[in-house]
Amino acid sequence: MSNKAPRGVRLVITLAGRRNAGKSSLINAIVDQDISIVSDQPGTTTDAVAKHYELLPLGPVTFYDTAGLDDSGELGELRIKATQKVLWRSDVAIVVIGEEGITNYEKNIISEICELKIPFITLFNKNDLRPPSTEDISYCHENNFPFLEVSATNSFNIQEIKNAIIDLAPDEMKRDPVLAGDLFSEGDWVVCVVPIDLSAPKGRLILPQVQVLREVLDYNAVAVTIKEHEIEKALQNLNSKPALVITDSQVVLSVANDVPDEIPLTTFSTLFARYKGDLPSLIKGADAIDTLEDGDIVLIGEACSHHPVEDDIGRVKIPHWVRQYTGKDINFETYSGHDFPTDLERYKLVVHCGACMLNRTEMLRRINECKRRNVPITNYGVAISKVQGVLERIIAPFNL
Repeated sequence: MSNKAPRGVRLVITLAGRRNAGKSSLINAIVDQDISIVSDQPGTTTDAVAKHYELLPLGPVTFYDTAGLDDSGELGELRIKATQKVLWRSDVAIVVIGEEGITNYEKNIISEICELKIPFITLFNKNDLRPPSTEDISYCHENNFPFLEVSATNSFNIQEIKNAIIDLAPDEMKRDPVLAGDLFSEGDWVVCVVPIDLSAPKGRLILPQVQVLREVLDYNAVAVTIKEHEIEKALQNLNSKPALVITDSQVVLSVANDVPDEIPLTTFSTLFARYKGDLPSLIKGADAIDTLEDGDIVLIGEACSHHPVEDDIGRVKIPHWVRQYTGKDINFETYSGHDFPTDLERYKLVVHCGACMLNRTEMLRRINECKRRNVPITNYGVAISKVQGVLERIIAPFNL
């Protein structure tokens, strides 16, 4: 079951430490499966290895086994950077200490984890071979760092590791997250306007639409799914006014014209802006569209890599709408996947996708990094509603 949960709603737990500290053995012990290759030879794990697991009561989680922090050579540096990228999207970190104890490698990664504000625990592994030194215990106590003595070999304190992860998990992961469920009640009609998205695989809806439809059913409301040209007929056929209309952002203007003002209206992407990020900040970021000038560079941030279609939303439609709205000759650059530019100051604005393939931690970190660099950030749905002149109506259901 855990493999079927969307990647973007999983708790991400990353194990970091030096080579041969026992990270792979610990993951195998935690999930009770031989997932990661285990060897006494240092450097067995070269790239981050993901393992999906059901950790109740948190539900589906992903453990990442990473390359050693003391990896050497040019290739080793690349592996260490890959480990740091995984940390960027981690909800919980586990620092694994081997027989050598806490050295500068561990202190540096702990410092980086603290800077990223990731909750973490230190595990003194191989307790069966060497207990932690008095100095290492004092270091954890003095800095108020939680720690456990464990052994992957004899499964000592493995259950305690799971309990610690549950305690460290963000509060939002301990409760059922809400996309739109607070905007309607049991028995209400919810109309979902779903034009066929050419970027979606044949026979499927895109993930935000699927998740919203599932939530409507979970909340015992009634979902009506239509295309954009069927709105008037659908509203006439309903025996009561819908509690909410949710539309794909690409047709938000025409839908806003067809849905009476007294019916609450928003977009799938705006719901995800709240679900995965910080909606007020993304709304504020959209104001920067009004300040764009000729030659400015706008970053289009895509959470997933995909083959762009002819009328791609991020690479074609949004640039066209923004240029049309501003009347300016604006340059657009696209960044895809889990990487995020280090030179954010080059950009006058970041327009990010709905982040359905990112977890909330990574999306918030991107938002906060933009804030730190004084670069406004918004998202697809908010930006489109802004340039189409319907943003105030789209955000009205949230009572911001």
